[in-house]
Amino acid sequence: MKTDFYKYQAQTSPHPLAMEISHAKGSYIFDTNNKAYLDFVAGVSACTLGHSHPGVIQAIKTQLDQYMHVMVYGEYIQKPAVDLAKFIADHTPAPLEQTYLVNSGTEAIEGALKLAKRATGRSEIIAAKHAYHGNTMGSMSVMGFEERKQAYRPLVPGTKLITFNNEADLEDITTKTAAVILETIQGGAGFIEPKNNYLAKVKAKCEAVGALLILDEIQPGIGRTGKLFGFENYNCTPDILVMGKGLGGGMPIGAFTASTQLMSLLSNGPKMGHITTFGGHPVIAAAALATLKVVTQTNLMAEALEKEQLIRHLLKHPLIPEIRGKGLMLAALTTSAEVTNEVILKGQEQGLIAFWLLFEPRAIRITPPLTISKEEITEGCQIIINILDSIIH
Repeated sequence: MKTDFYKYQAQTSPHPLAMEISHAKGSYIFDTNNKAYLDFVAGVSACTLGHSHPGVIQAIKTQLDQYMHVMVYGEYIQKPAVDLAKFIADHTPAPLEQTYLVNSGTEAIEGALKLAKRATGRSEIIAAKHAYHGNTMGSMSVMGFEERKQAYRPLVPGTKLITFNNEADLEDITTKTAAVILETIQGGAGFIEPKNNYLAKVKAKCEAVGALLILDEIQPGIGRTGKLFGFENYNCTPDILVMGKGLGGGMPIGAFTASTQLMSLLSNGPKMGHITTFGGHPVIAAAALATLKVVTQTNLMAEALEKEQLIRHLLKHPLIPEIRGKGLMLAALTTSAEVTNEVILKGQEQGLIAFWLLFEPRAIRITPPLTISKEEITEGCQIIINILDSIIH
């Protein structure tokens, strides 16, 4: 299988981890030798309830027996999609009322950017340095990392970059600006939280000049920060909310939510301002709704904050000078990229899955399923500490 993997499947890097997967359950992934790996990554924040969660599996099976894809998005009334959109509306503050369901986070970003331009009649988009919003051409245009962009230029013009948490840069938001797009917590940059009421100040500046605020909750969303959405921690409600990853409970999905007034602009002038064949897929919508119900109707969000404190307590080590992030969206920064590489690669050998961040080479990603137990957290953190001790000695 490994030979065929390299021969037939397009690769994303010269050195994939190349673990051969047999099955996955709960907080563990098993390889074809039936070796168990404790998952501290959750498919890069996507498997909110761990692997093969019975509630998600049952929702998928029930919907499979009724129907799968029947028509392109928006034409037929399909209960799973309607129920999901209504649930999101019931759990977000005004004016977030209507949701457009798509297939991935990057597609949701594209839709949000289009909506902002359509609503304002402006073309300038302001994004943050070291931002990551996806990898399609529009999403890449608002990526704040030139090394990843330069091979694919020209991209969509009209993007201006500001520094996250730098209030002086807010002067760049003007009457030419259609939207400011920010990650609620910067992900690829190293899980950097907004400080000093930064997001609220951005929103106020947007309102003053008639621009829209788009918040990318693709990683922080769905309970990971102790709230259903990360922005609830920071005194700021976006004009357009973007989600993905963990919303599907392991199934591919994206969505963007805004007011009815804004969303109505995509249905006319021109019609079909955004279209998608598989968006709102009934099986995936059913999985997403099941995921949201578990997250909101259990103690998982409160427990995410307790588990954060446990991780911070257990990962005290001279080679970890800082742990960034909130809840179960954490980045343990080591003293060097070499130390981080050692932890991640040796961790896999010892049965722990950790991972890197895109633009911060010192960071060890710690984004386990919200369902991970405190005993499993203790086990995983001990593996990390043991590897760090071996480096020192």
